[in-house]
Amino acid sequence: MDIMERSWKGQRYVEGYLKGVGKGKYGRVLKMAKKPDAEEYKRSLQVTSLGAIAIGGLGFAIYYVWKYGPDFFRSLLGL
Repeated sequence: MDIMERSWKGQRYVEGYLKGVGKGKYGRVLKMAKKPDAEEYKRSLQVTSLGAIAIGGLGFAIYYVWKYGPDFFRSLLGL
C-alpha cells in the first residue's frame, strides 16, 4: 500500500468518526454548549485559581507540619 492509499484510508476513517460525534449520547451537550462571554470566563478563571491556591496552601501546610511538627512537639513537651 503506497502513501496515498494510506492517507486516503486515514482520511475516510477520521471523517467517518467525526460524522457521528454530534448524534450520539453527547450530541445534546454539544448542541447546548456555547462559548463563554468575557465575564463568565473571568469568573471561572478566578474560581479555578482560588481552588489551585487553596490546594497548594494545604499541601504546603501539610509539608510544614510533617517537617517541623515533631521537633516543635518535642520542645513543647520537654523531650
